[in-house]
Amino acid sequence: MASGSPVIDDLSHPHPQSSRGTHWQLVSDQVMGGVSAGEMTRETVDGHVALRMRGEVSLENNGGFLQLALDLNPDGAPMDASGWKGIELQVRGAGEAYNLHLRTEDMTRSWQSYRADFIANPDWHTVRLDFADFEAHRLEAPLDLSKLRRIGLVAIGRAFDADLALAGVQFYA
Repeated sequence: MASGSPVIDDLSHPHPQSSRGTHWQLVSDQVMGGVSAGEMTRETVDGHVALRMRGEVSLENNGGFLQLALDLNPDGAPMDASGWKGIELQVRGAGEAYNLHLRTEDMTRSWQSYRADFIANPDWHTVRLDFADFEAHRLEAPLDLSKLRRIGLVAIGRAFDADLALAGVQFYA
């Protein structure tokens, strides 16, 4: 049985602070020489307070991503999410595909993650991503939910105009 609050962020704290006391960050492929560019804002989108990522994902210079990233604990320590079945997102977009990336304390390379994809439709909707459906990317180890450290909502892998709004994110049992 899961323990503790399931809320990762309900957007009730001042931007960019999350409900967990950590801060959202916009990360782009510019950290590795790419040219994708975007912005992260807090705004009301169709009646919902939302964290919004907008920008251009470019494949130039071996790039190709924009990411809203959030550490799960203020001190960077891992959290035990093994009592939960998955992560639930309230999202809105323009019908584009995005990824949710999970990182654990065992990862040593920035490109390693566990990934699941979802579509951000033009109307607000809830997406449930079961932990069992996440796939390892550039690592062999199985997902150890007792060592979960960071989540990222990612526009990745193709050139497009990203526009993703997030009104809440939480674990579900």
